[in-house]
Amino acid sequence: MRIGIVCPYSWDVPGGVQFHIRDLAEHLIRLGHEVSVLAPADDETPLPPYVVSAGRAVPVPYNGSVARLNFGFLSAARVRRWVHDGDFDVLHIHEPTTPSLALLSCWTAQGPIVATFHTSNPRSRAMIAAYPILQPALEKISARIAVSEYARRTLVEHLGGDAVVIPNGVDVDFFARAEPRDEWRGASPPGGGPARTIGFIGRIDEPRKGLPVLMRALPEILARRPETRLLVAGRGDEEEALAGLPAEVRARVEFLGMVSDEDKARLLRSVDLYVAPNTGGESFGIILVEAMSAGAPVLASDLDAFAQVLDGGSAGELFPVGDAKALAAAAVRLLDDDAGRAGLSERGREHVRRFDWSTVGADILAVYETVTDGAASVAADERPGLRARFWLARD
Repeated sequence: MRIGIVCPYSWDVPGGVQFHIRDLAEHLIRLGHEVSVLAPADDETPLPPYVVSAGRAVPVPYNGSVARLNFGFLSAARVRRWVHDGDFDVLHIHEPTTPSLALLSCWTAQGPIVATFHTSNPRSRAMIAAYPILQPALEKISARIAVSEYARRTLVEHLGGDAVVIPNGVDVDFFARAEPRDEWRGASPPGGGPARTIGFIGRIDEPRKGLPVLMRALPEILARRPETRLLVAGRGDEEEALAGLPAEVRARVEFLGMVSDEDKARLLRSVDLYVAPNTGGESFGIILVEAMSAGAPVLASDLDAFAQVLDGGSAGELFPVGDAKALAAAAVRLLDDDAGRAGLSERGREHVRRFDWSTVGADILAVYETVTDGAASVAADERPGLRARFWLARD
């Protein structure tokens, strides 16, 4: 099958959507499909052979973050040429309402279109106001996918219609087989107890990722367990993140900067507890799936999307969003409870298998087959359960 995938966000600054698209493309290529990905990218950015650059992106504030988008007359021309030359059996557009390559591709394409909605934003006035402009493009979509129930809810409330829920995928075995690094396991201070490490991965300077909440909790954690060490991976201003913390607390924090996929997996395999203190704007929680895949016990804020990924708190412990005291209390309790952490790790390893690409990729391919070959034959003979879960957007 010839598959075109449209990434609305810049390939230069990776995020959850870009990682999902990259992994989906590589999974499909391994299965023998011909895949091309169109994405914004600077000229000097090294790209995989399956990625086609649509030109440089510009930063735009979006959903509590900064999205790097690509639009304009030149971009539209590049989209038209890529769609024409690709002659795709199916076009898979991510975030089709984004004013970037995604929307341009919707306007341009004529064949079967599958759209994936990632955003969870129940109060988007901009989306409501833009609906009359978006409607002609959205009517061309053959089938819709939402990465979570909360992304689906945003779609239903703002744009109407419905979608099948297919979560983001992860190569579970990649994280499970990573080798821990001894230097990331921490070291006990003189006279201290057993070393424990807490891990955090995310953009340091993006408040909704929650690092400030974790930093507020850290003095209490260290007051009760001074042997604890915090490892932080991600880009941003390290001094700003430490502002206001006493010297003895700062000494127990190590910033690793941006890490490779391999080192991310090794970090998650090395920590005693992974903390996700995010404060909002999350429709899924791919880092939680990666942490569970690596066997790391997870402590996360009780965002609706996080609670769903963690099976309501069975596969990872939850604390109230933004509550640094509750985070500290839960972290200390878990760091003291070897059996409790082992139980979380085991339940996480079992739960996370449903997010492996072997399952997620098959579900996405079933949607492709439905829009290209006809819903009736695919549903009756191959995946009847999946067909029952989604509606064609044109109905």
